[in-house]
Amino acid sequence: MRAVPSLPTRDGVSPSFVWLPNGPWQSLGEFFTFRFPAVSKDRWMLRMSRAEVRDEQGTALSLDSPYRVGACVFYYREPENETPIPFEESILFQNEQILVVDKPHFLPVTPGGRFLKETLLVRLKKKTGIDTLVPIHRLDRETAGVMLFSVDPHTRDLWQRLFRDRLIKKVYEAQAPLRSALLFPIRHCSRLVRDEQFFKMKEAAGETNSETYIRLISEHPSYGVYRLEPVTGKMHQLRVHMNALGIPILNDRFYPHVVNAADDDFKTPLKLLAQSLTFEDPCTGELRNFVSQLSL
Repeated sequence: MRAVPSLPTRDGVSPSFVWLPNGPWQSLGEFFTFRFPAVSKDRWMLRMSRAEVRDEQGTALSLDSPYRVGACVFYYREPENETPIPFEESILFQNEQILVVDKPHFLPVTPGGRFLKETLLVRLKKKTGIDTLVPIHRLDRETAGVMLFSVDPHTRDLWQRLFRDRLIKKVYEAQAPLRSALLFPIRHCSRLVRDEQFFKMKEAAGETNSETYIRLISEHPSYGVYRLEPVTGKMHQLRVHMNALGIPILNDRFYPHVVNAADDDFKTPLKLLAQSLTFEDPCTGELRNFVSQLSL
């Protein structure tokens, strides 16, 4: 069942929601204490005094509100001490169907964990006033470059189909070590699965599910510049494939080994850029090519 928000988008932030499951709770306050242990009762009382917690009918709720199994409760997330990300996105193109943006390094695409307002989606909703924005594909927080968002829900599936059916050409640029034993261009295929460290991927035996074309386009004294063309779009695919070839992308904090760094350390961005997207517009038939204005 789809939840229809009973709270408006606020400063680019859409309301979160929770379906109330079966359980022993008699009041909403008892459930919230269990479900959100990091948020104090005083904090919930303040939010509720501002009518910022509502049910699916739009009724303002309090901690004493009766617990109703199956009800949908809407609220705003308010992470504390969110680290400001000192890089700005830029809009490359916008019409009634799509919005194309240049995403900076370090900026997450969607809210999650400790990130809410410092995410690309929330920033764009606040900047444009378009509440229907939805990202059509993924970019890692560490990766910069071109991203495509859907504006119109009625045509969204047409754009999603471009990626599902591999009708869109994605080109990336990366900086990584040189390795004389490798003969380019290389077509690298492998099976990618979740690593034991849940936030990483790894190659495993079995049927391949990822494919990348890799070319060395220039050489410098301490690194090479590579053109990467992914055919598939698995999580961390380019990072894992480059690492598997013995040329991990420069400043990669996950591959080959996890490197702990402060959340506010923005000095060493991952040297990976989503350089361009090329496709046939499914609404007009026009060939479109969007190129990042950023550089590594």
